[in-house]
This record gives sequence, structure tokens and C-alpha cells, in this order.
Amino acid sequence: MRMFAQAHQMPPRVAAGAFFLSSGLSKHNADRDTAQGLHGMAVGTYPFLRKQDPEVFTRLLSKAEIAMGVALLVPAVPSLLAGAALTGFAGGLLGLYLKTPGMRQESSLRPSPQGIQLAKDVWLLGIGLGLVLDELLHR
Repeated sequence: MRMFAQAHQMPPRVAAGAFFLSSGLSKHNADRDTAQGLHGMAVGTYPFLRKQDPEVFTRLLSKAEIAMGVALLVPAVPSLLAGAALTGFAGGLLGLYLKTPGMRQESSLRPSPQGIQLAKDVWLLGIGLGLVLDELLHR
């Protein structure tokens, strides 16, 4: 495993990392209504989260997004590690898209107008897989 990101890996890492860092920071001081909305959507897809307090869930989500953003932005974090983490996180986000009613057009993977915000997370999955494959193929 290479110890530092390669120059060609940095543009997608910066794009995704800046997105995650911004998203995590915006949730850092979320109010109760925002926390309940985020938690409610997550519980619809991942019922095991029902036991989690909405505000605690949102704080943990904020910290996870900030950590993901920093891992992608810091070249010293190996791309295999950052890419694997991003792939897993993006898979969870796409689960919301696939399993939340109303996010897709009927009998299709194409997003509904409400689903576009979640459907765009496919690019995060692509970046994560690209980083992992780049590292595995260049060993």
C-alpha cells in the first residue's frame, strides 16, 4: 500500500473530501428538528438505528462525515484506506436512495425529483471504487 496519495488521485479526493467536510460541519450544531428529520430518514432504511437518540445520531453522523472529509483531504492517508471508507459510506447513502419510498421513478432506478439529492451520491461510490481499484491495480 502506498503511503501517500498520488497526484492523479487528489482531484477526486479533494472534491469528495470538501463535500464531506462541509456536510459534516453543517450538521455539527443541528437543531432538534433537523436531527429528527435526518434520523427519521435513516431509520426508514436502517431500522436498527431506531434505538439511537436523534441528536446523538446526528452528532455521530457529523463526526463521521468530518472524519471522512479529513481522510480524503490529507494526502498522508493512503488512498486504499480512504477509498475503502468512502465506498462503504457511499454504499450506505445509496441504500437510502434505493430503499426510501418516492426517491425513484416507479419501476426504475432513475431518480424522482425528490430523489436527485440522494441519487447524486453515486459519484461518491465511483470515486471510492476508483481509488481502491487504482491502488490494487498498481501494487
